[in-house]
Amino acid sequence: MLIFRQLFDASSSTYTYLLGDSLSGDALLVDPVFEQVRRDAALLHELRLQLRWTLETHVHADHVTGAWLLRERTGSRIALSRHSGANGADLLLDHGDRVAFGGRHLEVRATPGHTNGCLTFVFDDQSMAFTGDCVLIRGCGRTDFQQGDAPTMYRSVHEQIFTLPADCLLYPAHDYRGLTVTSVEEERNWNPRLGGDSNVGDFAGYMKNLGLPHPKKIDVAVPANLNCGRPEAGVVDAGDPAWAPLTFTFGGIWEIQAHALEEAVERVQVIDVRQPDEFDGSLGHIRGAKLIPLDQLAARSGEIDAARPVVTVCRSGTRSAQAVVMLQRAGFGEVANLAGGMLRWRAEGCAVEGGAT
Repeated sequence: MLIFRQLFDASSSTYTYLLGDSLSGDALLVDPVFEQVRRDAALLHELRLQLRWTLETHVHADHVTGAWLLRERTGSRIALSRHSGANGADLLLDHGDRVAFGGRHLEVRATPGHTNGCLTFVFDDQSMAFTGDCVLIRGCGRTDFQQGDAPTMYRSVHEQIFTLPADCLLYPAHDYRGLTVTSVEEERNWNPRLGGDSNVGDFAGYMKNLGLPHPKKIDVAVPANLNCGRPEAGVVDAGDPAWAPLTFTFGGIWEIQAHALEEAVERVQVIDVRQPDEFDGSLGHIRGAKLIPLDQLAARSGEIDAARPVVTVCRSGTRSAQAVVMLQRAGFGEVANLAGGMLRWRAEGCAVEGGAT
């Protein structure tokens, strides 16, 4: 069974696609974003998937890829077009190649025109394809820089994408209006640049007169992406927090497990955000914990030392997750949630004060 997720980076309006094979646990990511690596790694962990490949539809000009950083963190391999001009990839792809993950695969189709190294990845049953900037929803990538060529793009779309089944879903690398997916039939009929009765001359004239501004991040993104997202010398990933072994969740917060907190409890501030009757109730509380109910946390955050790490606690980990968000907004930099709350703390035999035996 296929596991499929469409992820979004708001800063660059970039879509990243996760495909996983539930039987083997193998997965790949299409067009990962550097700033979203923790998010992507958290999702892979929660879905119990092992990242095998990161694939690039092209050398992007609007964001830096997360491929290199994901390889460092997960051991995945990097694949992109042989014609991309990039260094540091594990596999250079040609038209007709296949990239396997478990029992499934993506077929590689060369679709140059936006750049020389543009690829479209087609799922093995041709039910969906990942078109990069070649076909966008009712649009397409620009052709006025980075080896762009309008006639080449027109031929790529009509020969490699519009020849897929009419009901094949097309997933682009970007959308700036909140749209998520289209289909071959829709774009054949309704794409104002490439569809309907347009011909290559119509398309070239349209693209020549777009008058778009230069991409804001091109001077940073393109050199970085030509090295598969590897930072310049001396620039390193900040990595995970060092004050305790933490896990970053797909929900966007750091969590600490019960036994890890038990070992670190003397070095951190434990803030219990339950109500007073719960704090003194059957589950008890962690020794040294400070009680600040969640509905009072914003007003009383000044009682917490911002220079020391904070762990928030509640019954199940739900209210305390919200407490993490509130404290982060208040300027606290080292904050984590106790995973599973007092329920898990008790279940794992960690020491409590008060509570039922």
